Amino acid sequence: MNRLPYPLFDADNHLYETRDSLTQFLPKVYKDVIKYVEVDGRTKIAIRGQISDYIPNPTFDVVARPGAMEEYFKHGNPEGKSRREIFGEPMKALSAFREPGPRLELMNELGVDRTLMFPTLASLIEERMRDDPALIHIVVHALNQWLDEVWGFNNQGRIFTTPVISLPIVEKAIEELDWVVSRGARAILVRPAPVPGYRGPRSFALPEFDPFWQRCVDHDVLVAMHVSDSGYSRYNAEWDGADREMLPFKTNAFYMVNEWRPIQDAVYSWVIHGALYRVPQLKVAIAEAGCSWLFPLMDTLADVYKKTPESFPGGSPVEEIKNRIYISPFPEEGVTDLINTMGVDNVLFGSDYPHPEGLARPADYANALGSLSIDDQAKIMGGNLSRLITV
Repeated sequence: MNRLPYPLFDADNHLYETRDSLTQFLPKVYKDVIKYVEVDGRTKIAIRGQISDYIPNPTFDVVARPGAMEEYFKHGNPEGKSRREIFGEPMKALSAFREPGPRLELMNELGVDRTLMFPTLASLIEERMRDDPALIHIVVHALNQWLDEVWGFNNQGRIFTTPVISLPIVEKAIEELDWVVSRGARAILVRPAPVPGYRGPRSFALPEFDPFWQRCVDHDVLVAMHVSDSGYSRYNAEWDGADREMLPFKTNAFYMVNEWRPIQDAVYSWVIHGALYRVPQLKVAIAEAGCSWLFPLMDTLADVYKKTPESFPGGSPVEEIKNRIYISPFPEEGVTDLINTMGVDNVLFGSDYPHPEGLARPADYANALGSLSIDDQAKIMGGNLSRLITV
């Protein structure tokens, strides 16, 4: 039962995929593209024969406890503990992490009325297939078929599962968008990264993608950009003098100082490459990226606009971001600076449940909002997202 004086609409929950999530609906001709293999007694996922360590346990049979890293994010790591020590003892995955029925019951216990439900394993697909745009579309569609069958895209008006939409072939992306919307999708997940293509990667905000973004407006769906493997590990690897994929669960100081660069570049691109100006009704939300990256971004854009206003025919990019993008800050960051920058109507509550980086109890996010009026708390904890997700 909800113990807060307003309903909670969480902008960042996750499901853990089952072992067949990427393969159940994959055409047989592609059966060897994704496999689970045993390596030294541990199950790993192999993409086109390449074993990935991106997610250490891709079966999710055993997972880190929800909120295992709360103290780490609040207070840092003065003792220099290893990630294993920070995570603590793992647990067997609950059925509520993998099935919608038990998840709805758990949401009742946690006091969460509604939520966006993001996949977890899906974030490894696009980067590991970046040289084969057609294959990306095939695998993404197979995943979305599984999401639709197991979770649904609108489960009782409470769980809004976000299908993945990849953009390499615009016509295919529009076809996928139409398909998921026809099955109830109200929000979609688009990777914050350059789009793979036959002539190389390019920004999702270039004019060639406008037909897709306009179709999002026509369908009145929310575009969510969630932190992912955006491909930046290859740049970090060059600085490290190494050759490795993104390993988010291993400590790497150089990766940490660049952690939010993909999100920053994605937001830069929205205005510099002009999509927000050209498709003015588009709704964009940024999830699981906090907000610390936003303030230097705004300063930089203000300076660039001052020097080259002709590059922004639609007007100030700072004002465009304030008017068009919705952001979910981490609770340990506080929200006052973000509200002062973006306005309270553009701030969303997201718990990242049940990931270890998130909150063990999503409603605890409200503890970071104690200085706000109840009306403003209600907006952040659910009201703002309710306006964006229309059913």
